[in-house]
Amino acid sequence: MTRSPSSAGSGMVPARHGRALRLAAGQTLKVLSAHGTQVVDLWAFNAADLSEAMSMEHTRSVTSRISPVAGDTAVSTRRRPMLCLTEDTSPGTHDTQLCACNRYLYEQLGCTEYHRNCEDNLHEALAEIGLSVPFTPGPFNLFMNVTVNPDRTISRREPEARPGDYVRLRAAMDVIVAMSACPQDITVINGGRAPRDVHYVVED
Repeated sequence: MTRSPSSAGSGMVPARHGRALRLAAGQTLKVLSAHGTQVVDLWAFNAADLSEAMSMEHTRSVTSRISPVAGDTAVSTRRRPMLCLTEDTSPGTHDTQLCACNRYLYEQLGCTEYHRNCEDNLHEALAEIGLSVPFTPGPFNLFMNVTVNPDRTISRREPEARPGDYVRLRAAMDVIVAMSACPQDITVINGGRAPRDVHYVVED
C-alpha cells in the first residue's frame, strides 16, 4: 500500500471531531490519553476492501474477554487479525460493548439542536480522505469505563485512565483507522468534563 503523508508521524484529533488515516501492515498507532478523561471511539477497515471492518463481537468471541488486554488481537467480521494491542499503560478499562453515540442519542438526552457525535465523526473522517462506508461498525472505545454488574446490567463510569496513559495498536494488515474524540458532555463517559483533543503517533 502506498502510504499517504497522514500515515506517518504524530497528529491530533480535535475535541468533538474525528480523523482517519492509513496504516500499513506492521505499523503501530499510539493513542495517548493526554488528560486522562477523554474517550476515543476507534474503528478499523481493510484498506483493500472497506466492507471488512474490525468487529467487537467477533473479537470478544475470539478472546473470550469483554475488554482486550495487551497481546490480544482485534479481528474483523471475517475473523481475520486487524489490530493487535501490543502495549497498554492505562488501567485497561476499554469498552467493546456500547455503540457509537449518534444524533438520536443526544435527542433522547434532551438536545434540541444538532450535537456532534461519534457516528457522524466516523463518516466525516472517512470522507476527508475520499472514502465512505454505508454502515457504522461497533467501535473499540478506548479509555471508556463500562462495567458489567453482578445482575448483568452495565454501568457507565468515569474513565480510569491517567494523564499520559496510552495504548499501542499494531496493524496486522493494511488498514484504514478512524478515531473520534467522543463529544459526550452530558453523561460521565468523559468524566463529566468538556471533550478534549486526542493525540496520536504512527510508528514504523
